[in-house]
Amino acid sequence: MATKRNGLMCSMCGATDSAANPVVTVLDGLNLCTDCIKFIDEARDAQLKAKDRKTKKADEATSIPKPKDIKAFLDQYIVGQEEAKKYLSVAVYNHYKRINQQTSGDDVDIEKSNIILVGPTGTGKTLLAKTIARLLDVPFAIVDATVLTEAGYVGEDIESLLTRLLQACDYDVERAEKGIVFIDEIDKIARKSDNPSITRDVSGEGVQQGLLKLLEGSTVLVPPNGGRKHPEQKMIAVDTKNILFICGGAFDGIERKIASRLNTHVVGYGHDEGNRKKQRENLMRYVMPQDLKSFGLIPEIIGRLPILTSLEPLDKTALRKILTEPKNAITRQYKKLFLLDGVELDFSDDALDLIVDKAVEYKLGARGLRSIVETIMVDAMYEVPSNPVKKFTVDAKYVQDKLEKAHFEKTKISE
Repeated sequence: MATKRNGLMCSMCGATDSAANPVVTVLDGLNLCTDCIKFIDEARDAQLKAKDRKTKKADEATSIPKPKDIKAFLDQYIVGQEEAKKYLSVAVYNHYKRINQQTSGDDVDIEKSNIILVGPTGTGKTLLAKTIARLLDVPFAIVDATVLTEAGYVGEDIESLLTRLLQACDYDVERAEKGIVFIDEIDKIARKSDNPSITRDVSGEGVQQGLLKLLEGSTVLVPPNGGRKHPEQKMIAVDTKNILFICGGAFDGIERKIASRLNTHVVGYGHDEGNRKKQRENLMRYVMPQDLKSFGLIPEIIGRLPILTSLEPLDKTALRKILTEPKNAITRQYKKLFLLDGVELDFSDDALDLIVDKAVEYKLGARGLRSIVETIMVDAMYEVPSNPVKKFTVDAKYVQDKLEKAHFEKTKISE
């Protein structure tokens, strides 16, 4: 049993000095016991941590790049697509400004604005999202909508797409809840018709229904290793209200839906044929939410993707710039690879033009440029490191020979 030792009494709690809880004099007339000193230290630490969190939040709010700065960063890596870059810059800026806002006394609640990108394959939908995540230094995950199915069917549960996001930040849930998820191939989960399904559409409309709670914002239980959930598995609770979802899809054939809608506005015989031809060349720019509904997305999911923008098909001029101008341009990457072996690599203008012609001819887009260049350069990458050459030039004849060797069709240069 603790015994009284020196008669000191704690000025805070009134405890007397004992071996179990000694009382010491900290100032003239102020005596504190060990328990009270520990309580004061813990309270001070908690106050400092709260202050640090508040300061960090304020710093994050002021460090968000402005929309023009975001677009300028995107311009370094992505050629063209001015409208899409502008939409994306504004949406991302507003999203993180919303997350970092200081609490105020008003009743205005800023809702999350997810994004949907519509455009042909190879136009830069995935690259836009990856570049944005690199600038903001936030966890980023790319998931494929085609592997998702309703619960109980072969495939992956919808919540498993957040597993990739958790893995990207070493399962730091707090960081993951401020990340970006890019859902690719969103058009592949469209229902088969514009009417509600009367049978089980487990990889189409069913997946769209399951995505609603993730897009809108709710706490979901995520399997740590992805795949299917089962009762014995430990789940990770993730709040999705601050996760930005960017959906992308080619929506192949949606041009017919857009054309059908636009034609309803044409009255009489005096319609400008030039305008109609221009519309046909790039109908994607006229895409509207009702076109997505006609394609097979349910109205509820369209409502949770309020920012809709399209990417333009890439013409020869844009593809030519993509080959040489961005910071991570394909030709620059190969020049650096050769430079590591002490070899100076050069692409002639006619070689670049021929590569672009093949990408346009086969409608491969920007992604196709890389596959063509890979095909052309594989022999050089194999031979040059072993040869004592200091300079290697790729010209049109070399491109033609390598494409023919790889059994590309129609690769003859016109005389």
